[in-house]
Amino acid sequence: MHVLIATDAQWVLDEVVAALGSPSTSFQVVTNGRKVADVVADRTPDIAILDLQVGTMGGMAITMDLRLDASSGTLPNIPVLMLLDREVDVHMARRSGANGWIIKPLDALRLRRAVDAVVNGGCYAEGIPAPETAETAVETEGAGAQEAAAETADSLVQ
Repeated sequence: MHVLIATDAQWVLDEVVAALGSPSTSFQVVTNGRKVADVVADRTPDIAILDLQVGTMGGMAITMDLRLDASSGTLPNIPVLMLLDREVDVHMARRSGANGWIIKPLDALRLRRAVDAVVNGGCYAEGIPAPETAETAVETEGAGAQEAAAETADSLVQ
């Protein structure tokens, strides 16, 4: 797997390489967000891991740039995992078109899970409340909600 990492923070690079490093994984590091598209054009990565803040062009702008280039056919569409600083940054990650995001601090298990999901065509999203299930609605809203939850569950089964 070839991983493009866009960050200017050495600790972020160290954590990503430590979590994902293996004999079959290669890394390409870009410390200037404006150069990411050129690097992708030279060698298409399996995934781009973008720090939210990268010098003069952050992860959101980089992702939007990559998505625009892919939509015009000048670059391939590559999976993007964004590394967010805070939960309030989730909105920006969603709007930019990132396939997934992790909220710092990073840890190897979450990072590997996120990369696996995104590389395999899925999404990995932190900081978004899980949808309420019928069981949760029954527990939190009492008897009146039990009937509505049962009807919802029945309609999902049909």
